Amino acid sequence: MAKISKIEAQKRKGRYNIYLDGKYAFPVAESVLIQFRLMKGTELDEKQIAAIATADQQAKAYSRMLDYLSYQMRTESDIVKKLKEIDTPEEFIEPILKKLRGQQLIDDHAYAASYVRTMINTDLKGPGVLRQHLRQKGIGENDIDDALTQFTPEVQAELVKKLAGKLFRRYRNQPERRREQKVRQGLMTKGFSDSVYEMIKDEVVPQPDSEQENDLLAKEAVKQWRRVRRYQGYEREQHFKQVMYRKGFDLDDVQSWLDEQDFQ
Repeated sequence: MAKISKIEAQKRKGRYNIYLDGKYAFPVAESVLIQFRLMKGTELDEKQIAAIATADQQAKAYSRMLDYLSYQMRTESDIVKKLKEIDTPEEFIEPILKKLRGQQLIDDHAYAASYVRTMINTDLKGPGVLRQHLRQKGIGENDIDDALTQFTPEVQAELVKKLAGKLFRRYRNQPERRREQKVRQGLMTKGFSDSVYEMIKDEVVPQPDSEQENDLLAKEAVKQWRRVRRYQGYEREQHFKQVMYRKGFDLDDVQSWLDEQDFQ
């Protein structure tokens, strides 16, 4: 048996040095000091010292997680990943999680709700993208579903109006059909369903500009007609029409352009 002869506070808050029989033995966290009721004169055997060392190792890992949580909210998955990164023994992970849950320092349900609320107010991303992000964070489907109830049809409609308006401006130099395809694709990429766009499209689709559309077609047609010059006659026209259609131009308009040309 060894007797604690001195307990000395370290410069680092909440840490103490333990001396046994007049010699430095090991450091402990304040929580471990309290847990094992360590005080001057306490006698310890090897088994107790080993248990204290294990508890202190766990306490240090827990303290690291408190630092990690001090910057922002974290999910349980984030905590587990961080604990593994610092080589925390597997048997420590669940007790640390349990303690953090008990102190309401981690709460996946609250995290999901906060994340969705923040994204609604600060970004133009839809429920599909947010669901994927939360899944990657290890959040359960029930918690995700509850959080996404904030995405009411009215909220989605307003966000889609804003995003669609931006996309229509971005693709304003595209043919009308291609432009709408791009907008739909952009909305889906951002996590919004096509059904929401159908609800509000009459409010955001720009009025047709036939003069601009004709100018775009003429400019593209000259370029593409030149590119298919390796073909002749009917074959050249078919390749040309296919390219122009893929570019988003109406085939009747393309045919009208061809009819107006003098290729003799």
